[in-house]
Amino acid sequence: MAEAALPIPVEARVPQLKRSLGLTDVALFYVIAGSNLQWVATAANAGPSSLPLWIGGCAVMFLPLALVVIVLSSRYPDEGGMYIWSKRAFGPFAGFMTGWTYWTSNLPYFPALLYFTAGNALFISGGSGGTLATSAPYFIIVSIAGLLFGTIVNVLGLDVGKWLNNAGAISRWSVTLLLIGLGALAWSRFGPATHVDVQTMRPGFQLKDIIFWSVIVFAWTGPESLPLMAGEVKNPRRIIPLGLLIAAPAIAVIYIAGTVAVLAALTPSAVNTTAGVMQAIARVANATGWNALTPFAALLVTVSCLGSVGAWLAAVARIPFVAGIDRYLPKAFGRIDPRWGSPVVALVTQAAISAIFIFLGQGGASVRSAYNTLVSSTVIITLIPFLFLFASALVLRQDPRQRNALRLPGGQLTVALAACVGLAVTLFAIVLGFFPADTEPDKLGAVLRVVGLTVLMVGSGVVVYLIGSRRARRALRCNLIRIL
Repeated sequence: MAEAALPIPVEARVPQLKRSLGLTDVALFYVIAGSNLQWVATAANAGPSSLPLWIGGCAVMFLPLALVVIVLSSRYPDEGGMYIWSKRAFGPFAGFMTGWTYWTSNLPYFPALLYFTAGNALFISGGSGGTLATSAPYFIIVSIAGLLFGTIVNVLGLDVGKWLNNAGAISRWSVTLLLIGLGALAWSRFGPATHVDVQTMRPGFQLKDIIFWSVIVFAWTGPESLPLMAGEVKNPRRIIPLGLLIAAPAIAVIYIAGTVAVLAALTPSAVNTTAGVMQAIARVANATGWNALTPFAALLVTVSCLGSVGAWLAAVARIPFVAGIDRYLPKAFGRIDPRWGSPVVALVTQAAISAIFIFLGQGGASVRSAYNTLVSSTVIITLIPFLFLFASALVLRQDPRQRNALRLPGGQLTVALAACVGLAVTLFAIVLGFFPADTEPDKLGAVLRVVGLTVLMVGSGVVVYLIGSRRARRALRCNLIRIL
């Protein structure tokens, strides 16, 4: 009787989920979740010095993260990903805080991504939007509409939602190829707008340059996203690592070749971080008389951004879903809708909170200032759970029970080295994330907003955990009473 009363691990209590995602879906999901054209524009705005940083960021963040995720997802292919891994390694509180910080980090990320979507959608009309480009109401309305669309698609289940992800990935790859082609054309016909050589590619070491490194590190995250939905992947032990390996080269091309293409068409000072990719395409299209390419490319960028919104909404909703099963959140979060097979309460709740952030992100600031605040908050809060993730890999790499897990060349030493590099880089990037952008006019206000959002999200997680722990203990006592 005592054994029957023991808490059942969350991975054993997850309801039967429909395994909707095959290898193609997983590879395309990684393309859309692991890349974002907003970081291409941000890197181009920093100039040619961002190119070696892209390569360095891949070496010190993407590669270690991918190795750790491949090993952990192969050993523990459970719904919840890093939530479950951290819980196994360090206990319930660490697991919850890993999930909570990762989940809440996407609340400011969705508005930032949707602002970027709105900025690029202006080019569908063939121009750059005129006064709408600085209109806060326009950005708010488009962001809310995009958030609503992505949520509805995912509420209908992954059988429907995966098509938005797939369409987004195909659109992102297509517009990247178009951008690269136009960049090459501009380079050969008009000469590069930005001079790229060993000297100009040398990274700067001023404070603003070092702060930029944290953005590059953040841009290389994404391998950890798909394991959050591992319970809905066909044969996750094999397909998740293979899908990541297939997507990795495409992600690298999008970031590195995409940045070179933008710099071929524009000078860094002319690149707007919320519409730089479309600026580059529009400039070359106008110069060559191919004006029809501009609205077509804008449509592709918009679809790709909506794909990112849909993919991340789906992935991170699985965190409050498993937290609801664990009773740290109300049990309604842990329910799967019988009609659509999706965690509806988790999806709707995170959409509602993200909508609030869309309004709060303005805070009386300009669109650019609000965008920078949202991005900075996202960088810091998202990187906190990676501390737990890399530390979990160090602890769990020696688990002798996982005999069927994928083994990397070098074994435990490779995993330990990847985890240590990831930990060091993550800590460094978190510190840099608190510094304001060089173009921010109100630097003190920006720092206070970033610190405030970070403290609010972490502190609220502790409070929710304490309340949820009491709820879980009460439920356990009630079960014991019923059994006795």
